[in-house]
Amino acid sequence: MRIEGDWIAEPATQTLCAALAAAGHRALFVGGCVRNALLGRPVADIDLATDAVPDTVSAVAAAAGFKVVPTGIEHGTVTVIASGIPHEVTTFRRDIETFGRHAVVAFSTDVAEDAARRDFTMNALYAEATGEVIDPLGGLPDLIARRVRFVGDPIQRIEEDYLRILRFFRFHAIYGDPSEGLDAEGLAACAARAEGLCQLSRERVGAEMRKLLAADDPAPAVAAMEAAGVLVRVLPGASARALPVLVHLEEDRPAGWLVRLASLGGEEVADRLRLSRADGAALGRLRAAALEGAPPAEQGYRLGLDLGAGAVLLHAALSEAPPPEGWRADVARGAGARFPVKAADLMPALAGPALGARLRELEERWIASDFRLDRAALLG
Repeated sequence: MRIEGDWIAEPATQTLCAALAAAGHRALFVGGCVRNALLGRPVADIDLATDAVPDTVSAVAAAAGFKVVPTGIEHGTVTVIASGIPHEVTTFRRDIETFGRHAVVAFSTDVAEDAARRDFTMNALYAEATGEVIDPLGGLPDLIARRVRFVGDPIQRIEEDYLRILRFFRFHAIYGDPSEGLDAEGLAACAARAEGLCQLSRERVGAEMRKLLAADDPAPAVAAMEAAGVLVRVLPGASARALPVLVHLEEDRPAGWLVRLASLGGEEVADRLRLSRADGAALGRLRAAALEGAPPAEQGYRLGLDLGAGAVLLHAALSEAPPPEGWRADVARGAGARFPVKAADLMPALAGPALGARLRELEERWIASDFRLDRAALLG
């Protein structure tokens, strides 16, 4: 089997592979670029695996005229910038000892040893510079079947890095067959080692949850997380119940990861996932607005077009009822509405707190009129 694509045919990429080959070393594409090419998905990152040690990679790449950045030299990785394209080049490795995230590794010259330390079989696929696929562990059938399966013993893979628990669910949401359940052995291992998630930084957990919730339909994976006792470890108090309803109501216009996160609820979500200040504030506003359930036009006015639409969908999902007819147009109308009264219209008769209170009172009247009252009616 052979993969193709503009990214693999790029002259600078081929030159880098040829330079390593001329020095007597292998240069194999690996991981996501191979996986995505086989699935017909876009390739964003180019990773190479080689039997050359980092110093040799650096010397060969520099001699070929490429810029070399020692981005992960302690793990055997250097980044080679070829024609403006970053190529992460990592020496074949084998694990000596692992500590749940950190590992003592030794360089290897055996691609099978390198494959054996990867997370999922669909990520343990390699390709020559010609595009010829190399499958050291028999992962190609799993990829074709869209089956997310750990390499070797799932417990061991998870104990090497507990983030792989969340990656298991995320990969199923993105690459798994939606008509099939999650791999039973992998799911059982995730449930058995869920307590290890507490060892992870909140930033890593938050980044992984964001990617998961951005999948086309994360609902089955999140439901499996809840059943396995994983969701409660990440977000105590969260529930997956409203998420499938939300995804269904989105139709062909996804509400976005933040709205989907808001549908889960939970305690101290922004802190537990280390959301940015802006995302944390938006999450709080979404949840509050959805629970309040104001009309769509008002949601649009108060939250803006995107968050307003998210609040309407979220309210409907939590209520397990469809939003009102024409709600998107109403949200857009509210988002474009402009309060016709200004502070200067009430001065100098009013000032200070009294001025602010009167403006708020008039604005609430205007909103309650469905934005129909004009300036004259409000001031009359």
